[in-house]
Amino acid sequence: MNLEKTIRNLEGRGFRVSHFEKAEDAAAHICGQVSGRTVGIGGSKTIEALGLFEKLSENNTVYWHWKTPGRDTLNAAALTDVYLSSANAVSEDGKIVNIDGTGNRIAATVFGHEKVFIVAGTNKIEPDFDAALKRARNVAAVKNCARFGKKTPCQTDGQCHDCRSAERICKALTVLWAPMNGMETEVVLIDGEFGF
Repeated sequence: MNLEKTIRNLEGRGFRVSHFEKAEDAAAHICGQVSGRTVGIGGSKTIEALGLFEKLSENNTVYWHWKTPGRDTLNAAALTDVYLSSANAVSEDGKIVNIDGTGNRIAATVFGHEKVFIVAGTNKIEPDFDAALKRARNVAAVKNCARFGKKTPCQTDGQCHDCRSAERICKALTVLWAPMNGMETEVVLIDGEFGF
């Protein structure tokens, strides 16, 4: 994993990039930029590990379906000023890959907010797009299926089969090649293992 190359290429594509050795510093950085705003959060073990829902709720109105399940929360999160998501993979050439089952997370990273934060551990950095896609399909999606107790073919051998299972959670893919028009996107990279 070449962190310097990744940062250089993300910035070259127009993303703002922040890098932290410690999770608490990354959380403080994000909270320092967001006050008095509405904030939406997509499903993310990384954001959960950083305690960002609780921290941001001190000075903002935060919508996260993991804390308040339901369609109303998903809809409210889609209309916020700021949105937080993680990534399933980031390639060293500066591409951000996400797979989603409901669509709220990938939709929110491409439209509707003033600013989006992509928060990811350096464990998600891959050398190129093909490796990033492979990671998203065969690591992140497989582990999420296991976490949700889905009965999918990938649970038998840990490999994506592009299945037709009714319980499939990988239904759509986005690749961010650059920030979307009119929406600042900051990639916050944290040293170590965060999420999957």
